[in-house]
Amino acid sequence: MTRYLILCGLLAAITAASTGDGYGGSSDIAAYLVKAGLAGDDPAAAPADAAADPSTSCVGVSFSRGLRYGESELNVLDVATGDSSETSPRPVLVFVAGESFAGESGTSDATSAVQDRAMCFAARHGMVGVKVNYRLAPANPWPAGTRDVAAATSWVHQNIDLFGGSSDEIVAVGYSVGAFHVASFLAHPELRERDSDVAAAVLVSGIYHSSADAGAAEKSYFGADASKYDEQSAFPGILNIATPILLAWAALDPPRLVAQGERLKERLCNSPTHCPRTTVLSSRDSLASVFEPDAASRSLAEPTLELVREVEARELP
Repeated sequence: MTRYLILCGLLAAITAASTGDGYGGSSDIAAYLVKAGLAGDDPAAAPADAAADPSTSCVGVSFSRGLRYGESELNVLDVATGDSSETSPRPVLVFVAGESFAGESGTSDATSAVQDRAMCFAARHGMVGVKVNYRLAPANPWPAGTRDVAAATSWVHQNIDLFGGSSDEIVAVGYSVGAFHVASFLAHPELRERDSDVAAAVLVSGIYHSSADAGAAEKSYFGADASKYDEQSAFPGILNIATPILLAWAALDPPRLVAQGERLKERLCNSPTHCPRTTVLSSRDSLASVFEPDAASRSLAEPTLELVREVEARELP
């Protein structure tokens, strides 16, 4: 039903453009989604702070906001598309980001201008960017985040062609807490939905196995019973998948995050599947910052683009 409504809205916008009724491009199509109740206010407007920074400009990028992908009112996502002459379906970066497992509102902040700039990275490089809002603890404990990633990627499979994206070239990007949810999604096929596979994944500074010394927010998601942490972790399921993984953490991350990344790399390299590509970032201030090229530091921009090119090459005849 959601796909039908989105398609109707897009067709109406396109028809209006051809008849001179005021819809003239991707930003107007996004605006129509607002009128149809499928997106939030002003979806085409780029964040002011992003537009002011030449290195992270969102000029030419259009946003469709607040698209529902699940049953909860918190299950919403944003889609970013750029001005592109590319006619073939484009790769899709699905961003799952968050700094905490818990929150008073029960939902992650999916409207951050900083996160928008990461979607602009995708759009500026000929891809479609998708930013996923997911439920938080304590109202939504494990495995709510994993199920939300599955539902969101299923939505992308079913609808991303309406935005010029390819359902065969979806790369899930998990950042901080989002890295756990993406890793858990890969590791637990029993929690996935129909048509929710991804072609590759990027995991940045995540917790992949909780422990008894975890903080209160983390325990509010996993529960206080440490005996359940093994079955809730990304191990051993993530060691049995063939999905290409780009693994990253920052040199200045807390020791626990560095240890988690190093352990995941070691176990993957010793698994029968594959050793992941690995990048140690000089810094990690935000989701957007890790994709911003900087001659003085290492970022995920080029490694991610290389991963996308690898995914695209697999789809060539």
